[in-house]
Amino acid sequence: MNRKNLGGPVLKRKVIHEFVEFAGIFLFLAFFLCALATYSMLLLREFHVKYLSYAFALINALVIAKVILIGEYAHFGRKYETRPLLLSAIYKTLLFGLLVLGFHIVEEVLKRLLHGASIATSSHEIRIDELLGRSIIVFCILIPLFAFREFRRVLGEDKFYSLFFRSRARTNSEPSIGNDH
Repeated sequence: MNRKNLGGPVLKRKVIHEFVEFAGIFLFLAFFLCALATYSMLLLREFHVKYLSYAFALINALVIAKVILIGEYAHFGRKYETRPLLLSAIYKTLLFGLLVLGFHIVEEVLKRLLHGASIATSSHEIRIDELLGRSIIVFCILIPLFAFREFRRVLGEDKFYSLFFRSRARTNSEPSIGNDH
């Protein structure tokens, strides 16, 4: 068997694995960002402001998921993987939160440049308070994401998915809950 034939199945497995990773991160982020968008819409409706931002929430979830995958590919946060799980998850949350903030700043500058502003004007017009507010929300969303990802890393993918997504038969040594004696 030559190397050319071996590359196809391996590449296909890698592409499927990366897509599943991306989809999982995207769905996690989309759930929280759409919940936040719903809250914003309900709150603004009280002030008679019509606001529909699911598209913005979904686009942000796509972008942030891709930023996370790029950061993981670049081995961001690996420094603390030997530390307790909580520290590793918080460290990665902080690093990736800063990475997302950096991408949002670049995105804001590029949007203004595309609309004809100079770099100096573009960077001056960025609303830092809004970006920091979004970053705090993203940080809070990333905490459980990285806690689960670190838990999965330590347990192994098969054991993690088995623990969360498969039924387990109860053994006699496990205590029963409720009245099913």
